[in-house]
Amino acid sequence: MYFPTTRVLTVLELLQSRQQISGQELAERLEVDPRTVRRYITMLQDLGIPVEGMRGRYGSYRLRPGFKLPPLMFNDDEALALTVGLLVSRKMGLTLATPAVEGALAKIERVMPEALRERIQALQETLVVDITPTGAAPRSDIVITLSEAARQGHGIQMAYRAYEGKETQRQLDPYGLVYRSGYWYVVGYCHLRLELRTFRLDRVVRVEPEVERSFVRPDNFDCLAFVLKAIPSTPATWFVEVLLDTTLEEAQRIVPPALALLEQVEDGVVLKCYVDHLEWMAWILIRLRCTFVVRQPTELRDELLKLAQQITALAERT
Repeated sequence: MYFPTTRVLTVLELLQSRQQISGQELAERLEVDPRTVRRYITMLQDLGIPVEGMRGRYGSYRLRPGFKLPPLMFNDDEALALTVGLLVSRKMGLTLATPAVEGALAKIERVMPEALRERIQALQETLVVDITPTGAAPRSDIVITLSEAARQGHGIQMAYRAYEGKETQRQLDPYGLVYRSGYWYVVGYCHLRLELRTFRLDRVVRVEPEVERSFVRPDNFDCLAFVLKAIPSTPATWFVEVLLDTTLEEAQRIVPPALALLEQVEDGVVLKCYVDHLEWMAWILIRLRCTFVVRQPTELRDELLKLAQQITALAERT
């Protein structure tokens, strides 16, 4: 007879880590249906674990207040997942990540059997995580405060320093956080601009929760998709506009969505974006392998001429 011991223990661990958790969330975390979750709960109750059911749309569960279990041991897969996650977080640029990671790894190793500890230490010593630091590390307390506000649906007040150095006070309804290409972003409704905005977390000076002010996040809102669309519109040193001699379908295939906005026009596709370095943009345009016309800035044409001269000089040397 099939007895899902691992999943039942996972339910117990989730109940120990949360004051209360819905049946729907348990089903999603375990990738089972709500009826199966109820069966797991019954199994725990039959074992003498005081799991209490709470009324609601999907129902929720909690351990009886004051009930504690001794720490659970990790199996090989759990220890591997924890170790890899901690090593990756160390490379993701949180300012407090390194001491926190080292402390967590030390605690995990301390409760492991000798054979498993040696395997995990081997992974730490041999695994290379290829995440290049950007130098744009947010403070850990800012990440946590924004995450809690997004999850609990309450607003925040923050001081934000824009790319040109100007600092403004923002009242924000945070919908979620995104980590992409070395940068952390928060997406939400900005009450100063009265529209959805994206903010880089390394530019957040301070943040304070406003627990008395709640909001409802739009259903099925995709934070990553919004960030990818917003990045090309984020002001930088140069605004670039180039007419590409290609179709919109082909342009979307060769131009990353986070690089530029694309617009179909009568004689081609207009590429628009902001960049800090025109020489980098010149290389990007050459790699597109389609003809184009630079509309602005004129300085980009100069960079393309310099690049052409460099390529010609290299070709003549071979």
